[in-house]
Amino acid sequence: MTLEDAVKHKALELGFDTIGIAEARLPQETSDRLHDFVSAGFHGDMDWLAQRVKEREGPTALWRDAKSVIAVGVNYGPDIDPMENLSQHDRAIISVYARNKDYHDIVKKRLKRLARWFHEETGDEVKVFVDTAPVMEKPLAQSAGVGWQGKHTNLVSREFGSWLFLGAIFTTKMLLSNENETDHCGACRRCLDVCPTDAFPAPYQLDARKCISYLTIEHKRPIPREYRSAIGNRIYGCDDCLAVCPWNKFAKHTKEAAFHPREDLKGPLLRDLAMLTDETFRGFFSGSPIKRTGRDRFVRNVLIAIGNANDRAFVDVIDALIEDKSELVRGAAVWALQQTVSDEEFSQRREQKLLQETAPSVREEWAASAKPFLDDA
Repeated sequence: MTLEDAVKHKALELGFDTIGIAEARLPQETSDRLHDFVSAGFHGDMDWLAQRVKEREGPTALWRDAKSVIAVGVNYGPDIDPMENLSQHDRAIISVYARNKDYHDIVKKRLKRLARWFHEETGDEVKVFVDTAPVMEKPLAQSAGVGWQGKHTNLVSREFGSWLFLGAIFTTKMLLSNENETDHCGACRRCLDVCPTDAFPAPYQLDARKCISYLTIEHKRPIPREYRSAIGNRIYGCDDCLAVCPWNKFAKHTKEAAFHPREDLKGPLLRDLAMLTDETFRGFFSGSPIKRTGRDRFVRNVLIAIGNANDRAFVDVIDALIEDKSELVRGAAVWALQQTVSDEEFSQRREQKLLQETAPSVREEWAASAKPFLDDA
Protein backbone atom coordinates (compact mmCIF):
# COMPACT_ATOMS: atom_id res chain seq x y z
CA MET A 1 0.00 0.00 0.00
CA THR A 2 1.36 3.44 -0.93
CA LEU A 3 1.50 6.22 1.64
CA GLU A 4 -1.27 8.02 -0.25
CA ASP A 5 -3.47 4.93 -0.10
CA ALA A 6 -2.69 4.50 3.59
CA VAL A 7 -3.71 8.11 4.30
CA LYS A 8 -7.01 7.63 2.50
CA HIS A 9 -7.68 4.35 4.26
CA LYS A 10 -6.97 5.90 7.65
CA ALA A 11 -9.18 8.91 6.92
CA LEU A 12 -12.14 6.69 6.06
CA GLU A 13 -11.43 4.57 9.14
CA LEU A 14 -11.63 7.72 11.30
CA GLY A 15 -15.04 8.63 9.91
CA PHE A 16 -14.34 10.98 7.01
CA ASP A 17 -16.54 10.32 4.00
CA THR A 18 -14.23 11.56 1.27
CA ILE A 19 -10.57 12.52 0.95
CA GLY A 20 -8.18 13.80 -1.69
CA ILE A 21 -4.62 15.08 -1.93
CA ALA A 22 -3.38 18.21 -3.67
CA GLU A 23 -0.17 20.12 -4.11
CA ALA A 24 0.11 23.03 -1.67
CA ARG A 25 -0.69 25.74 -4.17
CA LEU A 26 -3.68 27.31 -5.87
CA PRO A 27 -4.03 28.62 -9.42
CA GLN A 28 -3.69 32.36 -10.00
CA GLU A 29 -7.34 32.47 -11.05
CA THR A 30 -8.40 31.59 -7.50
CA SER A 31 -6.35 34.43 -6.03
CA ASP A 32 -7.71 36.85 -8.62
CA ARG A 33 -11.29 35.93 -7.78
CA LEU A 34 -10.62 36.45 -4.08
CA HIS A 35 -9.17 39.91 -4.69
CA ASP A 36 -12.12 40.80 -6.94
CA PHE A 37 -14.53 39.64 -4.23
CA VAL A 38 -12.96 41.88 -1.59
CA SER A 39 -12.44 44.83 -3.94
CA ALA A 40 -16.14 44.78 -4.81
CA GLY A 41 -17.02 44.90 -1.11
CA PHE A 42 -18.90 41.61 -1.39
CA HIS A 43 -17.48 40.49 2.00
CA GLY A 44 -19.62 43.06 3.85
CA ASP A 45 -18.87 43.17 7.59
CA MET A 46 -16.44 40.25 7.42
CA ASP A 47 -13.36 42.37 7.97
CA TRP A 48 -11.44 39.31 9.14
CA LEU A 49 -11.62 38.06 5.56
CA ALA A 50 -10.35 41.26 3.97
CA GLN A 51 -7.56 41.70 6.53
CA ARG A 52 -5.88 38.39 5.65
CA VAL A 53 -6.32 38.21 1.90
CA LYS A 54 -2.60 37.66 1.28
CA GLU A 55 -2.54 34.57 3.49
CA ARG A 56 -5.53 33.13 1.62
CA GLU A 57 -3.78 33.21 -1.74
CA GLY A 58 -2.37 29.73 -1.21
CA PRO A 59 -1.13 27.31 1.45
CA THR A 60 2.49 28.49 1.23
CA ALA A 61 1.38 32.08 1.86
CA LEU A 62 0.15 30.86 5.26
CA TRP A 63 2.90 28.28 5.87
CA ARG A 64 6.00 28.58 3.71
CA ASP A 65 7.09 24.95 4.23
CA ALA A 66 3.82 23.33 3.12
CA LYS A 67 4.25 20.86 0.26
CA SER A 68 0.94 18.99 0.14
CA VAL A 69 -2.64 19.35 1.34
CA ILE A 70 -4.84 16.49 2.51
CA ALA A 71 -8.43 17.64 1.93
CA VAL A 72 -11.24 15.80 3.70
CA GLY A 73 -15.01 15.97 3.72
CA VAL A 74 -17.73 14.82 6.12
CA ASN A 75 -21.21 14.27 4.75
CA TYR A 76 -24.01 16.12 6.56
CA GLY A 77 -26.74 15.34 4.05
CA PRO A 78 -30.29 15.82 5.41
CA ASP A 79 -33.05 13.23 5.22
CA ILE A 80 -35.72 15.85 4.46
CA ASP A 81 -36.10 18.77 2.08
CA PRO A 82 -34.56 21.79 3.87
CA MET A 83 -37.14 24.04 2.20
CA GLU A 84 -40.25 22.11 3.25
CA ASN A 85 -41.20 24.44 6.13
CA LEU A 86 -41.07 27.70 4.18
CA SER A 87 -44.87 28.02 4.28
CA GLN A 88 -45.21 27.34 8.03
CA HIS A 89 -45.10 30.95 9.15
CA ASP A 90 -45.38 30.20 12.86
CA ARG A 91 -42.24 28.07 12.74
CA ALA A 92 -38.58 28.80 12.09
CA ILE A 93 -36.18 27.38 9.55
CA ILE A 94 -32.62 26.76 10.72
CA SER A 95 -29.91 25.81 8.25
CA VAL A 96 -29.28 22.07 8.04
CA TYR A 97 -25.70 22.37 9.26
CA ALA A 98 -26.75 24.07 12.51
CA ARG A 99 -29.53 21.76 13.67
CA ASN A 100 -27.31 19.84 16.06
CA LYS A 101 -23.65 19.85 17.13
CA ASP A 102 -21.05 22.34 15.94
CA TYR A 103 -19.20 20.64 13.09
CA HIS A 104 -16.00 22.58 13.81
CA ASP A 105 -15.48 20.65 17.04
CA ILE A 106 -16.26 17.24 15.60
CA VAL A 107 -14.31 17.56 12.35
CA LYS A 108 -11.28 19.16 14.02
CA LYS A 109 -10.93 16.41 16.63
CA ARG A 110 -11.09 13.80 13.88
CA LEU A 111 -8.66 15.74 11.72
CA LYS A 112 -6.17 16.04 14.58
CA ARG A 113 -6.23 12.25 14.99
CA LEU A 114 -5.48 11.83 11.29
CA ALA A 115 -2.69 14.43 11.44
CA ARG A 116 -1.15 12.79 14.53
CA TRP A 117 -1.17 9.40 12.80
CA PHE A 118 0.40 10.93 9.67
CA HIS A 119 3.18 12.61 11.68
CA GLU A 120 3.95 9.37 13.52
CA GLU A 121 4.10 7.46 10.24
CA THR A 122 6.24 9.93 8.30
CA GLY A 123 7.94 12.26 10.76
CA ASP A 124 6.82 15.21 8.65
CA GLU A 125 5.26 18.33 10.10
CA VAL A 126 1.52 18.97 9.86
CA LYS A 127 -0.98 21.76 10.49
CA VAL A 128 -4.75 21.28 10.82
CA PHE A 129 -7.46 23.67 9.58
CA VAL A 130 -11.27 23.59 9.85
CA ASP A 131 -12.80 26.87 8.67
CA THR A 132 -11.12 28.99 11.36
CA ALA A 133 -7.99 30.18 9.53
CA PRO A 134 -7.29 32.02 6.25
CA VAL A 135 -7.49 28.85 4.16
CA MET A 136 -9.35 28.46 0.86
CA GLU A 137 -10.84 25.06 1.68
CA LYS A 138 -13.16 24.83 -1.31
CA PRO A 139 -10.57 25.51 -4.06
CA LEU A 140 -8.14 23.17 -2.30
CA ALA A 141 -10.81 20.47 -2.12
CA GLN A 142 -11.39 20.92 -5.86
CA SER A 143 -7.65 20.61 -6.53
CA ALA A 144 -7.69 17.40 -4.46
CA GLY A 145 -10.55 15.93 -6.50
CA VAL A 146 -13.10 16.03 -3.64
CA GLY A 147 -15.58 18.15 -5.61
CA TRP A 148 -15.87 21.41 -7.52
CA GLN A 149 -17.03 24.90 -6.66
CA GLY A 150 -20.47 25.25 -8.18
CA LYS A 151 -22.14 28.37 -9.46
CA HIS A 152 -23.38 29.03 -5.91
CA THR A 153 -19.66 29.13 -4.86
CA ASN A 154 -20.08 26.13 -2.56
CA LEU A 155 -18.45 22.77 -3.10
CA VAL A 156 -20.43 20.16 -5.04
CA SER A 157 -19.61 16.46 -5.00
CA ARG A 158 -20.79 13.87 -7.48
CA GLU A 159 -21.22 11.50 -4.54
CA PHE A 160 -22.52 13.81 -1.79
CA GLY A 161 -24.10 16.73 -3.64
CA SER A 162 -23.80 20.03 -1.78
CA TRP A 163 -23.59 18.56 1.72
CA LEU A 164 -19.96 18.34 2.80
CA PHE A 165 -18.13 19.83 5.76
CA LEU A 166 -14.51 20.43 4.78
CA GLY A 167 -11.19 20.27 6.57
CA ALA A 168 -7.54 20.32 5.54
CA ILE A 169 -4.15 19.11 6.73
CA PHE A 170 -1.08 20.95 5.44
CA THR A 171 2.13 18.92 5.52
CA THR A 172 5.79 19.29 4.67
CA LYS A 173 5.63 15.87 2.99
CA MET A 174 5.43 15.84 -0.80
CA LEU A 175 2.58 13.49 -1.69
CA LEU A 176 1.25 12.32 -5.03
CA SER A 177 -1.73 14.52 -5.89
CA ASN A 178 -5.15 13.51 -7.15
CA GLU A 179 -6.51 14.95 -10.35
CA ASN A 180 -8.31 18.28 -10.08
CA GLU A 181 -12.09 17.80 -10.18
CA THR A 182 -13.72 19.38 -13.21
CA ASP A 183 -16.82 21.56 -13.17
CA HIS A 184 -20.01 19.58 -13.82
CA CYS A 185 -22.56 22.39 -13.46
CA GLY A 186 -23.08 22.69 -17.21
CA ALA A 187 -25.87 25.06 -18.21
CA CYS A 188 -27.80 24.58 -14.95
CA ARG A 189 -28.55 27.72 -12.93
CA ARG A 190 -31.10 26.48 -10.41
CA CYS A 191 -28.99 27.65 -7.47
CA LEU A 192 -28.76 31.16 -8.92
CA ASP A 193 -32.44 31.47 -9.77
CA VAL A 194 -33.77 30.18 -6.43
CA CYS A 195 -31.90 32.74 -4.29
CA PRO A 196 -34.56 34.80 -2.44
CA THR A 197 -32.39 37.94 -2.31
CA ASP A 198 -30.67 37.66 -5.72
CA ALA A 199 -27.26 37.42 -4.03
CA PHE A 200 -25.41 36.09 -7.09
CA PRO A 201 -24.26 38.92 -9.43
CA ALA A 202 -23.09 36.22 -11.86
CA PRO A 203 -22.34 32.49 -11.83
CA TYR A 204 -19.53 31.67 -9.38
CA GLN A 205 -19.89 35.07 -7.69
CA LEU A 206 -21.59 35.79 -4.37
CA ASP A 207 -22.39 39.19 -2.89
CA ALA A 208 -22.46 38.19 0.78
CA ARG A 209 -24.17 41.46 1.71
CA LYS A 210 -27.35 40.11 0.09
CA CYS A 211 -27.01 36.50 1.26
CA ILE A 212 -29.49 35.37 3.92
CA SER A 213 -26.83 33.24 5.59
CA TYR A 214 -24.59 36.28 5.94
CA LEU A 215 -27.43 38.57 7.02
CA THR A 216 -28.70 36.24 9.74
CA ILE A 217 -25.31 35.05 11.03
CA GLU A 218 -22.49 37.51 10.31
CA HIS A 219 -24.29 40.85 10.04
CA LYS A 220 -24.30 42.62 13.39
CA ARG A 221 -26.60 45.55 12.69
CA PRO A 222 -30.27 45.83 11.64
CA ILE A 223 -30.91 43.73 8.57
CA PRO A 224 -31.44 46.08 5.59
CA ARG A 225 -35.11 46.69 4.94
CA GLU A 226 -35.03 45.54 1.32
CA TYR A 227 -34.12 41.96 2.30
CA ARG A 228 -36.45 41.37 5.25
CA SER A 229 -39.51 40.05 3.45
CA ALA A 230 -37.35 37.72 1.33
CA ILE A 231 -35.92 36.18 4.50
CA GLY A 232 -39.33 34.74 5.32
CA ASN A 233 -39.01 32.41 8.31
CA ARG A 234 -35.31 31.61 7.82
CA ILE A 235 -33.81 32.65 11.13
CA TYR A 236 -30.33 31.15 10.88
CA GLY A 237 -28.74 30.60 7.51
CA CYS A 238 -30.31 29.55 4.23
CA ASP A 239 -30.02 26.29 2.29
CA ASP A 240 -32.04 27.16 -0.80
CA CYS A 241 -29.15 27.26 -3.28
CA LEU A 242 -27.76 24.01 -1.87
CA ALA A 243 -31.10 22.22 -1.70
CA VAL A 244 -32.03 22.67 -5.38
CA CYS A 245 -28.74 21.34 -6.80
CA PRO A 246 -29.48 18.40 -9.15
CA TRP A 247 -26.38 16.59 -7.91
CA ASN A 248 -28.16 16.04 -4.59
CA LYS A 249 -29.95 13.12 -6.21
CA PHE A 250 -26.77 11.16 -5.46
CA ALA A 251 -26.48 12.51 -1.90
CA LYS A 252 -26.85 10.26 1.10
CA HIS A 253 -28.29 10.95 4.53
CA THR A 254 -25.43 11.54 6.95
CA LYS A 255 -24.44 8.60 9.11
CA GLU A 256 -22.97 10.94 11.74
CA ALA A 257 -25.40 11.05 14.67
CA ALA A 258 -24.09 14.45 15.78
CA PHE A 259 -25.38 15.92 12.52
CA HIS A 260 -28.85 14.38 12.70
CA PRO A 261 -31.26 17.23 13.48
CA ARG A 262 -32.43 17.70 17.04
CA GLU A 263 -36.19 17.22 17.24
CA ASP A 264 -36.61 20.67 18.79
CA LEU A 265 -34.72 22.32 15.89
CA LYS A 266 -36.57 20.71 12.98
CA GLY A 267 -39.27 23.37 13.02
CA PRO A 268 -39.19 25.27 16.30
CA LEU A 269 -41.99 27.71 17.12
CA LEU A 270 -41.05 31.35 16.57
CA ARG A 271 -42.91 32.26 19.76
CA ASP A 272 -40.68 30.03 21.87
CA LEU A 273 -37.46 31.24 20.28
CA ALA A 274 -38.40 34.90 20.65
CA MET A 275 -38.70 34.52 24.41
CA LEU A 276 -35.15 33.22 24.95
CA THR A 277 -33.11 35.24 27.43
CA ASP A 278 -29.31 35.39 27.39
CA GLU A 279 -29.18 32.52 29.87
CA THR A 280 -31.80 30.29 28.25
CA PHE A 281 -30.34 30.99 24.79
CA ARG A 282 -26.91 29.78 25.89
CA GLY A 283 -28.40 26.70 27.49
CA PHE A 284 -30.67 25.82 24.58
CA PHE A 285 -27.87 26.16 22.02
CA SER A 286 -25.05 24.68 24.07
CA GLY A 287 -22.68 22.88 21.69
CA SER A 288 -24.38 24.47 18.68
CA PRO A 289 -22.79 26.87 16.16
CA ILE A 290 -25.80 29.13 16.73
CA LYS A 291 -24.50 29.99 20.18
CA ARG A 292 -21.67 32.08 18.67
CA THR A 293 -24.15 34.47 17.06
CA GLY A 294 -25.45 35.57 20.43
CA ARG A 295 -28.97 35.97 21.76
CA ASP A 296 -29.60 39.52 20.52
CA ARG A 297 -28.80 38.88 16.86
CA PHE A 298 -30.68 35.60 17.00
CA VAL A 299 -33.83 37.20 18.44
CA ARG A 300 -33.49 40.00 15.86
CA ASN A 301 -33.77 37.28 13.19
CA VAL A 302 -36.75 35.69 14.91
CA LEU A 303 -38.53 39.04 14.98
CA ILE A 304 -37.93 39.48 11.24
CA ALA A 305 -39.65 36.12 10.73
CA ILE A 306 -42.48 37.15 13.07
CA GLY A 307 -42.95 40.37 11.13
CA ASN A 308 -43.09 38.38 7.91
CA ALA A 309 -45.77 36.10 9.40
CA ASN A 310 -48.18 39.08 9.58
CA ASP A 311 -50.15 37.33 12.31
CA ARG A 312 -51.77 39.20 15.20
CA ALA A 313 -51.24 36.15 17.39
CA PHE A 314 -47.67 37.41 17.82
CA VAL A 315 -48.59 40.87 19.14
CA ASP A 316 -48.04 39.91 22.78
CA VAL A 317 -44.58 38.57 21.96
CA ILE A 318 -43.69 41.71 20.03
CA ASP A 319 -44.95 43.96 22.81
CA ALA A 320 -42.73 42.16 25.33
CA LEU A 321 -39.65 42.60 23.16
CA ILE A 322 -40.25 46.31 22.47
CA GLU A 323 -39.12 46.72 26.09
CA ASP A 324 -36.04 44.52 25.64
CA LYS A 325 -32.67 45.67 26.99
CA SER A 326 -31.05 45.25 23.56
CA GLU A 327 -31.43 48.15 21.15
CA LEU A 328 -31.11 45.72 18.25
CA VAL A 329 -34.00 43.62 19.57
CA ARG A 330 -36.17 46.64 20.42
CA GLY A 331 -35.78 48.01 16.91
CA ALA A 332 -36.63 44.68 15.31
CA ALA A 333 -39.70 44.43 17.54
CA VAL A 334 -40.91 47.85 16.42
CA TRP A 335 -40.55 46.80 12.78
CA ALA A 336 -42.35 43.50 13.44
CA LEU A 337 -45.21 45.40 15.06
CA GLN A 338 -45.47 47.69 12.04
CA GLN A 339 -45.84 44.62 9.80
CA THR A 340 -48.43 43.01 12.08
CA VAL A 341 -50.94 45.74 12.89
CA SER A 342 -52.64 48.39 10.76
CA ASP A 343 -50.90 51.68 10.05
CA GLU A 344 -53.43 53.46 12.26
CA GLU A 345 -52.88 51.10 15.19
CA PHE A 346 -49.12 51.29 14.80
CA SER A 347 -49.19 55.10 14.89
CA GLN A 348 -51.41 55.06 17.97
CA ARG A 349 -49.17 52.58 19.76
CA ARG A 350 -46.05 54.54 18.88
CA GLU A 351 -47.48 57.83 20.12
CA GLN A 352 -48.74 56.18 23.27
CA LYS A 353 -45.31 54.73 23.92
CA LEU A 354 -43.55 58.06 23.45
CA LEU A 355 -46.05 59.89 25.64
CA GLN A 356 -45.72 57.32 28.41
CA GLU A 357 -41.96 57.77 28.54
CA THR A 358 -41.66 61.18 30.18
CA ALA A 359 -37.86 61.36 30.29
CA PRO A 360 -36.48 62.84 27.04
CA SER A 361 -33.48 60.49 27.13
CA VAL A 362 -35.77 57.43 27.22
CA ARG A 363 -37.92 58.76 24.37
CA GLU A 364 -34.83 59.42 22.30
CA GLU A 365 -33.40 55.98 23.04
CA TRP A 366 -36.63 54.24 21.99
CA ALA A 367 -36.86 56.30 18.81
CA ALA A 368 -33.18 55.68 18.03
CA SER A 369 -33.55 51.92 18.33
CA ALA A 370 -36.53 51.94 15.98
CA LYS A 371 -35.05 54.29 13.40
CA PRO A 372 -32.71 51.83 11.59
CA PHE A 373 -35.60 49.42 11.18
CA LEU A 374 -38.24 51.93 10.10
CA ASP A 375 -36.17 54.14 7.81
CA ASP A 376 -35.91 53.19 4.18
CA ALA A 377 -32.29 54.24 4.16
